[in-house]
Amino acid sequence: MIVKTNAARILDKLNIPYELRTYEVDMDEHQSAVDVAEAIGIAPEKIYKTLVLKGQQDPYIVAVIPGNANLDLKKIAKASGNKNCEMLPMKDLQAITGYIRGGCSPIGMKKQFPTFVEELSTLEDAIVISAGKRGLQIVINPADLAKVIELSFTDLVL
Repeated sequence: MIVKTNAARILDKLNIPYELRTYEVDMDEHQSAVDVAEAIGIAPEKIYKTLVLKGQQDPYIVAVIPGNANLDLKKIAKASGNKNCEMLPMKDLQAITGYIRGGCSPIGMKKQFPTFVEELSTLEDAIVISAGKRGLQIVINPADLAKVIELSFTDLVL
């Protein structure tokens, strides 16, 4: 039986359609988004990783990009109205978001931060994001994700 996460309960409450996918987790090793895509049998560009950054205007900013892409810090800074942005130190992730590395979902963070999703996602029927814990992913339509959290679709990748 799959134990539902906070992110899944939020989707249920809002009657947003989604699917949960599980995969084996090795707690001793970091699993990249590409590793997770392979584990659940999907293309790496369909799995989206959630990155948390710091800026001067907004203390925290969320970027959701394809697992096989790299975030362009200049693009996220411009999109968010900051002069520049830097990645949030990993040691601060759980205190700020409520999530751990490898299990950070854009849905259900402690607070809603300005969130930017790679615009290429709008070309997909469904993308895969973290469900809020390692070993569990949410398959969701990008338009439905926009019904759950306030976000902007924009060009974010190098």
